[in-house]
Amino acid sequence: MLASLFTPPPDPNRLIVVAMSGGVDSSVVAGLLAEAGHRVVGMTMRLYDARGSANASGGRCCGPRDIEDARAVAEHLGIPYYVVDLEAEFSQQVVEEFVEAYLAGETPNPCVKCNQYIKFTPLLERARAMGADVLATGHYARIENSASGLPTLRRGVDANKDQSYFLFSMPGEELNSVWFPLGGMTKDDVRHHATRLGLPNACKNESQEICFVPDGNYAGFVAASALRRGRPMPKSGAIVNAQTGAELGQHSGVHRYTIGQHRGLGNLTTKDKLYVTAIDPAAGRVEVGPYDAAVRKQLAVRDFRWLSPPVDGDFTAAVQVRHRGVPMPATVNVVGGVAHVTVDGEGQVAAPGQAAVLYADDRVIGGGWVAKPA
Repeated sequence: MLASLFTPPPDPNRLIVVAMSGGVDSSVVAGLLAEAGHRVVGMTMRLYDARGSANASGGRCCGPRDIEDARAVAEHLGIPYYVVDLEAEFSQQVVEEFVEAYLAGETPNPCVKCNQYIKFTPLLERARAMGADVLATGHYARIENSASGLPTLRRGVDANKDQSYFLFSMPGEELNSVWFPLGGMTKDDVRHHATRLGLPNACKNESQEICFVPDGNYAGFVAASALRRGRPMPKSGAIVNAQTGAELGQHSGVHRYTIGQHRGLGNLTTKDKLYVTAIDPAAGRVEVGPYDAAVRKQLAVRDFRWLSPPVDGDFTAAVQVRHRGVPMPATVNVVGGVAHVTVDGEGQVAAPGQAAVLYADDRVIGGGWVAKPA
């Protein structure tokens, strides 16, 4: 049964590198592949130095404690294990973009950027340098061949764990070299295998926070990073009614807000339920209004990347903004790297900088980044 989970069948001449984060998911991937008879090597990315932070030992992807956990799993399975230092690349292409986005009044998604720039291309290059031609990860997504024989990215069968949203930006040409063995499993299945295999981290909790912000205080991280880089600090200023311009209160920094936010707005001079509708980082101005004012029916999605053959002219798709967002039917036209999306029905709350991913049923068409309204 286990061998049927992985195609092609075990080949003694094929080496598979498993990207081991130290968590249960990637550990189960390594365990199942080794059990099925594949030649497996574990590899963990050292992405940042969390020493000195309050939660440096907690379960954060690729942190110091996680490297120890991944090493323990590799020893338990009897497979070779290596740590690769990608801290410089991660800092430049993920962390700095994260900080710059918040300073610009946008809402970034560092997990998507990490998959785009770090987890596949550099790691796959190192795997190939070792003689491997396959990189396996613990993502809950599926790669299947289409009718034309081309690989396609699809949602994982566990709707609560599906991670295809985070993977739209991975280079399409690498789909042939990547395996997602957990795509057809549920989290309960994975926990069962972790216990059955006797993995030392079988009961480890899942990471919920941004990996390089171990204490969860992303606003404090952004401010400290801006100060360290010699950048102007995020401006404080007024919270104003978007419709009337009346000042409703004060805030301590635009980086603390995102479009669509309605909690944590502070003490405002109104009891109305309001949502952030616009952020002006240069003026230090945060605008709020009713829910309808935060909704957009027209989205411009910049830097659009196809993960399926490009389509000319209008086509229909489901657009998803946010990992837990509800896919909304839409009409799309992609011109010059920008997807012009018209959302059906009531529209969608979408913050500039968020990832917008297009689906055809469970297949990922492509995606990009929500642009600021013109």
